[in-house]
Amino acid sequence: MYEDQYGLSGRPFALTPDPRFWFETATHRKAMAYLGYGLSQGEGFIVVTGDIGAGKTTLVGHLVDTIDAARLRIITLVSTQMNPEDLLRLVADGLGIDGHGLAKADLLKRIEQGLHATAREGRRTLLIVDEVQALPTDSLEELRMLSNIQAGGHPLLQIVLLGQPEFRDSLHGSDRLEQLRQRVIAIHHLDPMEPQEIEPYMIHRLSLVGWQGKPAFTRDAFEALHEATGGVPRLVNQLAGRVMLFAAMDRLETIDAEVIDAVIDDLAADVHHPTPQPLADAEKAGAEAEAMQRIAMLETRVEEQDAALRRVLTLLVDWVEGGDSQRSEPVMGSSAA
Repeated sequence: MYEDQYGLSGRPFALTPDPRFWFETATHRKAMAYLGYGLSQGEGFIVVTGDIGAGKTTLVGHLVDTIDAARLRIITLVSTQMNPEDLLRLVADGLGIDGHGLAKADLLKRIEQGLHATAREGRRTLLIVDEVQALPTDSLEELRMLSNIQAGGHPLLQIVLLGQPEFRDSLHGSDRLEQLRQRVIAIHHLDPMEPQEIEPYMIHRLSLVGWQGKPAFTRDAFEALHEATGGVPRLVNQLAGRVMLFAAMDRLETIDAEVIDAVIDDLAADVHHPTPQPLADAEKAGAEAEAMQRIAMLETRVEEQDAALRRVLTLLVDWVEGGDSQRSEPVMGSSAA
């Protein structure tokens, strides 16, 4: 709706991650640097963590867009509570291998063959696992075993793990993940945007859909956006989209902190319903009497329906019994003949 009002070619603040809207904040710049360093090593694990909505998926999308497909084969998995064999089957599928019905030993053999085939093409294989905090420890151990596959002393598989902060805690706190931890060659945590990054972030996304300065944003609007969202990109997008809709409905030419606050109040009202005020004694008594009257009426209707149902069942039983006696006479007569 607001796209038409302001002459935009699309929605600048959609919640679905879109690499086209990549914006390099300071923390994302560091993440890309760590990813670049890790990929140059060609082995081990690269770990990127961040809170929900921090931009991990957008980061991966941007990474994939910048990678030369002639040099790297990329397999991307979004993790759930996958057991090791399900994980292996998804990796096999990414290599173009049908792992359905294969025993684990055969599946591992086929995966190794697939990695060797990719290497013969002059490419390495990069496995990206998103939402890795959902993976059981056994599945993480299976990933570590896959990272050991080599040819001529060179690893055939490198793995990027993306997850929420609890995965970083598990990685450093679990004795069972000690061997995996030793294979991590780069790790970075995505922080929220800084206050001074909100304005260029907003302008960047708006400009990609043809924004020409309408509506205009005041400086205190950007400050209010950061204060309300903490700089988390997804929350910024969510609030900014509602702000744009609010402004379009009121045909506003300028968005300031007051507009942001008004939208925040609307969102709060959607979530928190007002607590009903206690009724005065007279009103309460009247309400209770009305409720009792309705209950009495309902009980009367239930009794009437129950009586009607019993009558119908009685007639049905009589009809069935009568029908059976009529149908049995010809049959008996026929047998006698």
